[in-house]
Amino acid sequence: MVLLLLWPYMNLPKTYIAKDYEKNIYQKWLDSKCFEANPKSTKKHYSISLPPPNETGVLHVGHSLGLTLEDILIRHHRSLGYDVLWLPGTDHAAIATENVVEKILLKEGSSKHKLGREQFINRTKQFVAGSRETINSQIKAMGASLDWSRSRYTLDDTLSRVVSEVFVKMYNDGLIYRGYRIVNWDPNLQTNVSDDEVEYIEEKAKLYTFQFGPFEISTARPEVKFADKYIVVNPKDKRYSKYKHLETFDIEWINGKVKATLIKDESVDPKFGTGAMTITPWHSQVDFDLALKYNLDKEQIIDLNGKLLDIAGEFKGMTINDARPKIVQKLHSKGLLLKVEDNYLHKLAVNSRGKGTIEPQIRLQWFIDVNKEVVLWKGQKKSFKQILQSVIREGDIKIIPKHFEKTYFNWINNLRDWCISRQIWWGHQLPVWYKDNVDKNEIYVGLKPPEDQTGWKRDQDTLDTWFSSSLWTFSTLIDQKFAKDYSVSLKDMLNQSLDFKTYHPTNVLETGWDIIFFWVARMILSTTYTTGQIPFKEVYLHGLIRSENGKKMSKSDPESNIDPLEVIEEYGADSLRLALIQGLTAGRDIRLGKSKIITNRNFCNKLWNVARYIEDQEISDDDRVELKSEADHWIISRLNLTSKGVIKDLNNYRFSDAYHKIYHFLRDELADWYIEASKVQENPNLLKYILKNFLITCHPIAPFITEAIWQSLDQEDLLALKTYKEIIEFDSSKAQNFERLVTIVKELRLIKKSLDIKKLAINSSSGLINRNFETIKKLVRIEKLEDGASTSNKTLTIAEESFTLNIDNTVFKKYLSDLEIKKGLLDNFINNLNKRLQNRSYLDKAPEELIEESRKQLQDALKDLELINSQIIIIKNS
Repeated sequence: MVLLLLWPYMNLPKTYIAKDYEKNIYQKWLDSKCFEANPKSTKKHYSISLPPPNETGVLHVGHSLGLTLEDILIRHHRSLGYDVLWLPGTDHAAIATENVVEKILLKEGSSKHKLGREQFINRTKQFVAGSRETINSQIKAMGASLDWSRSRYTLDDTLSRVVSEVFVKMYNDGLIYRGYRIVNWDPNLQTNVSDDEVEYIEEKAKLYTFQFGPFEISTARPEVKFADKYIVVNPKDKRYSKYKHLETFDIEWINGKVKATLIKDESVDPKFGTGAMTITPWHSQVDFDLALKYNLDKEQIIDLNGKLLDIAGEFKGMTINDARPKIVQKLHSKGLLLKVEDNYLHKLAVNSRGKGTIEPQIRLQWFIDVNKEVVLWKGQKKSFKQILQSVIREGDIKIIPKHFEKTYFNWINNLRDWCISRQIWWGHQLPVWYKDNVDKNEIYVGLKPPEDQTGWKRDQDTLDTWFSSSLWTFSTLIDQKFAKDYSVSLKDMLNQSLDFKTYHPTNVLETGWDIIFFWVARMILSTTYTTGQIPFKEVYLHGLIRSENGKKMSKSDPESNIDPLEVIEEYGADSLRLALIQGLTAGRDIRLGKSKIITNRNFCNKLWNVARYIEDQEISDDDRVELKSEADHWIISRLNLTSKGVIKDLNNYRFSDAYHKIYHFLRDELADWYIEASKVQENPNLLKYILKNFLITCHPIAPFITEAIWQSLDQEDLLALKTYKEIIEFDSSKAQNFERLVTIVKELRLIKKSLDIKKLAINSSSGLINRNFETIKKLVRIEKLEDGASTSNKTLTIAEESFTLNIDNTVFKKYLSDLEIKKGLLDNFINNLNKRLQNRSYLDKAPEELIEESRKQLQDALKDLELINSQIIIIKNS
């Protein structure tokens, strides 16, 4: 049994078993309050608001990536000497949570309607209380250094107050209105669904082509066509040039004759189907927009339960799936069915929360107007849409990677009014009251009910979850003492809250690229309106995580799915964190599998073993550091380069580059070269100095193992609170001498291996070689060649140093021939890799991991070629 970590220090056991350390380390961090921000500090301030996970959620690998990247940024800025706030919290996840609780009630033989609103909400509160602690404990397992003393919840009293304040303010400014517009309706959950929560699933369906008067129309949904009486074509489509705009036709249709009108509009794609289509304004957003444009009639075909209405005649009361084949059969019997295509690929809209099929419906709901120019921004009145465009275009907010700006603008340019009302009970109830009933025009909107509540009834709907979460960066920074004090205005709440004045705008929002259009844009909309500030200065977008073979991870496929909690239990959080940033590029999907995690578990083991080796050295009590050898100067130069490089990379969100620098320093420079060289010229105090500074550099990326090792080095303080240090000075010429020695050792190793020489002996008059002969002897396992030992010896020059080897000339000539063959093969390989990496199609379509692999292959091949070329030159010049 491995001993658990004790403080202040202890000797490191032989094996690092992460789970024996991580919980104790995290508790030590919490006990020390080292994650807590101090707004009164004179330090520079840095802040991130954690995108709030659903309170009913369980940690998945996507969460793990976001937590890792944000924690690296937070720990990095602590190490830079900043006062840091990383604010945690959870989202009440209205639809998802209500759906879960309703399923529990169903199993108990009950329902929310049997309980009533008040009891249902109390039951939901009981359920989420335990669930919220579960997700928070899982977040802690990732090592997330959040300020838990400031944890927030979207249904907290303060946040709820702010939600109502913003709603009322927007209503009074004419930005929130109640009207009839088309919404995403889920018949299963009986609620509107936001655009953000609609998923589009590709499926094969039948595409029917019908005769509609003189026109042929194609549709996959004949069940919504009962009230179709408008044909739309493109005015430039020559096939329909003989027909006039607004011309009418008497047409035989499903349930008899209809009078149809032709509309010519450029929105119609003449290349799709026959170029002619009928529109159903009640059940399609596109058709609804056309109806508004031309003031066309709108008739409901399908009710809110997904069944056909009276207009369907004999099909009334049928579900869509039951009615569709019968409707097609009737049209066929009337000679109106022209063609059926069986493998038509189209996208089916479903609710991501409950997977119910979305049925667009026109409903009387609450909306935010995105086009009304009444919002004051930088001294001018603008619409929400204009502000969303200007903050990116004018550089107020920077999107990383930049190419996502095009996607952002494309979405904003097509932004529609935002439906914010939901027909569920869990969430923020609308601060709206109606006189007597909802159909009358008398409406009261306020923070509190009307003073005389006689005859007033509150709207039963709740707000879209995205409405409250769009206020997240600033509402969470308001002092909670203001929650019930209605004498303090929203503006004064902000001005009197020290956290808001200190930490807002936040520095960066780190999130997945797939919600840039939804959450990111809405946070900008709500925050600029309410505070006059941007919510964040930069947006860093990470990609989606895929399996090792590039497929989307799925719980139904255990081979492809990575459960972060299982990984943490078996390999430790640091192994997962390292694997997540290895090869990471902003905005591109990444691949993750067990092999990658094991590679980084091995890296942690390497660090542990290096620390154990250094711990065993006899270090003097005064800890005085002195550079004695050329190897000492070299390793300090590499440590300096690594430390500064990692800081620069993390400042610029180059997480993978920082990873490769620490990986390369530990394995290739410290373990493979310096530690071996130091066994000849010992300097234990320097080894300890190197380890301590490397731990500081590495800590933001792998916090647990670095803290565990730090405590073993007689350190009574926490590594989590240490700042980056200036590396001690070194002699660059001495460092370069050892770099040349490294080149010589590599060449000698290669020669010895390539020529299969068991015993290699050298002789040289070089001061560098003679000063470091014992080091070379240990690293290459060579002997001293005595003067005049043989007349067949070969003299070589490597890294500007000459020496003689006990190798026959004929052997060298054969080796030269082999090298030139290898060079030719390598030249071809490099040429092919260059062509691949210069191919724009390959760069745009290939997975980032494959591109990264090609780049690494090219880098390794170029190194091999450089080595071969140097050997050819050496041999030819000998």
